[in-house]
Amino acid sequence: MDARGNIKVGVAGWAYKDWQGIVYPPSLKASARVEYLAQFLDLIEINTSFYGHIKPSVGKQWCRMAAKANPDFVFTAKLNRAFTHSPVAVLEATSAKTIRPGPSDEQDAKAGYDAVASEGMLGALLAQFPISFKCTDENRAYVEQLVQRFRSYPLVLEIRHASWNEPEVLAWIQELKVGLCNIDQPLLGRAIRPAAHATSVVGYIRLHGRNYKQWFAETNVRDRYDYLYSNEELRKWKERAVEVAAKAETTYVVANNHNLGKAAVNALELVAMIEARKVQAPPTLVLHYPELKPLSSG
Repeated sequence: MDARGNIKVGVAGWAYKDWQGIVYPPSLKASARVEYLAQFLDLIEINTSFYGHIKPSVGKQWCRMAAKANPDFVFTAKLNRAFTHSPVAVLEATSAKTIRPGPSDEQDAKAGYDAVASEGMLGALLAQFPISFKCTDENRAYVEQLVQRFRSYPLVLEIRHASWNEPEVLAWIQELKVGLCNIDQPLLGRAIRPAAHATSVVGYIRLHGRNYKQWFAETNVRDRYDYLYSNEELRKWKERAVEVAAKAETTYVVANNHNLGKAAVNALELVAMIEARKVQAPPTLVLHYPELKPLSSG
């Protein structure tokens, strides 16, 4: 079977103000964004679920709007940060000792994920840990507990510190039957390097951009993700995506370099590369990024 058939490519988030007039037509209502984006991509990673819990009625509404535009569409969602980050992560390292979810966080989080899953549209749940979360016995025990709590969802770990990228640790993650996210990020300090791991039936890739200058800068968080991948950089990730897909049932590739719509540009370029075809692209996006014009069927 051609591994390209089980790869879905999309973007992290969709409610960015700076996408108006670039990804979206200037007059498009905010409530119509999901449905509009689903015309062009098969995947959106819900990132608001990291900051707050999904209201079940809203999650169902997103699903129905997206499915109306694209029957092949799915969501993935980020696990709420209460389970993956210290509540004051900017001041202290995140570890099993400093992660402190509230008494209702698990119930509220699951209500949102269940709403999306009940529509048959939750492809994966991504637990994203910061680079300060290192591979220690205590932290591994915490991951095992987390996996048990969220076992009912297709769970994927995004762990950014290189101490987790060891054969014994990868085998342990595989035994847990959870996916491991392969990431592209600025390679600063002990940042984990690019890879093509598949430790469960779910393969996952996230592209954060390579903005070394702004990655840890105390500026607008948008600036951190201000990066447009070149064709050469994307081709290497296309090859990794195909490699992951050969080992997994479904593989999700998410562009998170969202500043000024760059994630949408690179996602569409990856679809064109992986599926070897022209793509439909938002007309306003093609105007702002003419490099899409040769790839666009519109």
